[in-house]
Amino acid sequence: MATYEKHHCWSLLLRLFHWMFALSIVTLITTGFYINNPWTNTMIEGNQSWFIMSSMRYIHYIAAYTFASAVMIRFFLYIFGNAQERVWDILPITPRNIKNLFRTLMLYSYISDKHDERLGHNILAGSMYLITFFAALFMILSGFYMLYPEIYFWQSWGGKLLGSQQWARFLHHCTMWWFMIFAAIHIYFVVWNDIKGPEGLISSIFTGVKFKHSE
Repeated sequence: MATYEKHHCWSLLLRLFHWMFALSIVTLITTGFYINNPWTNTMIEGNQSWFIMSSMRYIHYIAAYTFASAVMIRFFLYIFGNAQERVWDILPITPRNIKNLFRTLMLYSYISDKHDERLGHNILAGSMYLITFFAALFMILSGFYMLYPEIYFWQSWGGKLLGSQQWARFLHHCTMWWFMIFAAIHIYFVVWNDIKGPEGLISSIFTGVKFKHSE
């Protein structure tokens, strides 16, 4: 019978980031769709003290600041986190990481059953998280550019990088779809890995603990 050892994997700060990031994305997407195309009768706006659009925008802004705070936490952990949380652990630039990337691709494609056990993220997942991190930075930049049209700093840099407000809004909306697609794929593979592997992947984001075969 196989035996396993418990290993502390994710810090409390990483777990806090995860849930701040996840819940703010759900809130931002929901309110963002409403702001873009309200599905209620706008004639009730302001009627009997109902300010639906204003409330949706306010919730969107609160979620946006939560989202930005989560990204700042992840940036800190990429540099100062534990061994599994640092950016060097997920970059496909070392022989070990490149090997893990190809083994993970073979495993997910059902070509091979070999599982390259790691305490942290596999390299495919880690690379996707890093791409999502940069997408999040773009969402923050474009969001604040649209939020503060009167502030010179945002208009100067935003205008140079994104062009007009309308173009920034279009790019902001398009990038939102990356997060929706990423979330669906992420949930699928997390469940898939939890069924296929012994690590306890889903519970680890609550407890910070994963399991590995004993040496």
